Amino acid sequence: MKQQDVLIIGGGAAGFFAAINMAELNPELSITILEKAKEGLQKVKISGGGRCNVTHAEFIPAELTQNYPRGEKELLGPFHQFMTGDTIAWFEKRGVELKIEDDGRMFPVSNSSQTIIDCFLNEVQKLKINVQYSQNVTAIVVQNNSEGFIVSTKDETYQADKLLIATGSSVKFWKLVEGLGHTVVQPVPSLFTFDIQDERIQDIPGVVALDVGVSVVGTDLHSEGPLLITHVGMSAPAILKLSAFGALELAKRNYNFKIEINFIKQSFDDCLNHLKELKQQFAKKTVYKAAQLDLPKRLWRKLVLAAGISEADRWADLNKQQLEDLSNQLTSAIFQVTGKSTFKDEFVTAGGINLKEINFKTFESRIHKNLYFAGEVLNIDAVTGGFNFQNAWTGAFIVAKSI
Repeated sequence: MKQQDVLIIGGGAAGFFAAINMAELNPELSITILEKAKEGLQKVKISGGGRCNVTHAEFIPAELTQNYPRGEKELLGPFHQFMTGDTIAWFEKRGVELKIEDDGRMFPVSNSSQTIIDCFLNEVQKLKINVQYSQNVTAIVVQNNSEGFIVSTKDETYQADKLLIATGSSVKFWKLVEGLGHTVVQPVPSLFTFDIQDERIQDIPGVVALDVGVSVVGTDLHSEGPLLITHVGMSAPAILKLSAFGALELAKRNYNFKIEINFIKQSFDDCLNHLKELKQQFAKKTVYKAAQLDLPKRLWRKLVLAAGISEADRWADLNKQQLEDLSNQLTSAIFQVTGKSTFKDEFVTAGGINLKEINFKTFESRIHKNLYFAGEVLNIDAVTGGFNFQNAWTGAFIVAKSI
């Protein structure tokens, strides 16, 4: 049996970050990371389209927490301990400079996730942290009064004084954790795009409406932001925020529901008055040809046709009903969602270890002393934009400090 001071299960973002910080704070500790795959940091590798969306340029803890549908309340204290600014400084100290993009997402200047992976691997080597790959953990036994833990893999047994579980959204591993007496909130998908079959968005994939309002009909779920029309439906932040904050509700509806879209973020009456002004201004011009209200041309044309206006109709020809129908299409278009698709490769779930069972000052289990959790193994998830990684860095750092 191999003896270690600290055993970390999971060689992802949280596992590596915790190990590195632990070893720096206390070089005397013997630390082993057990990773079931042939290599670690897989999610880091694919994040942000292979660029690694390290964090988000949001520097006020209370505002940062608002990006977490689950975990908002619990993360406020931890973010006062380790925040986005600390993440930036941590990487810069190790020679990895980050840059801020227009939407607030932060990436390495190299635009490659390999930069982050290399940084972690170099630190692990320098600090003599033992990383074992292809180690699928099959059992965890808590020793008397949480005096330590015995962890078995298919070909090795370890004994450790302290145990960190950082296995991400692994249903199999949640079952092992349930065996330790923890409760797990059953996982449902959290970041996904909407499947929609509708004449109004057919044949115009790639079209982006820059600032729309989207609501799920019959709920108080609402979001705003850019909307992208895809081959199978809709995506981009306006949709992804709804999918994250509505994860449980939309799962209950079996991903079959209606959304209402305000493409121009104006009221029906304001839009109608605007259209009446356009009728006066462009009386002899055809409605279909020239897009108005800052809408992409291809989307404008689809909505014009949906309002019962032909390609030949001039503004002067429009009757009261047609103006009202067009105003409806622009400010309260209803679309039927019939399913969901995974957003890129970034499969995120709502679900995980019940947050009531964690002490968020230390990220230690309230059930077993010396047992810690960090990252997506907890029932914490975020909207897209680097927030899930910030949760991993913060939790991992606090675990390292606690240990």
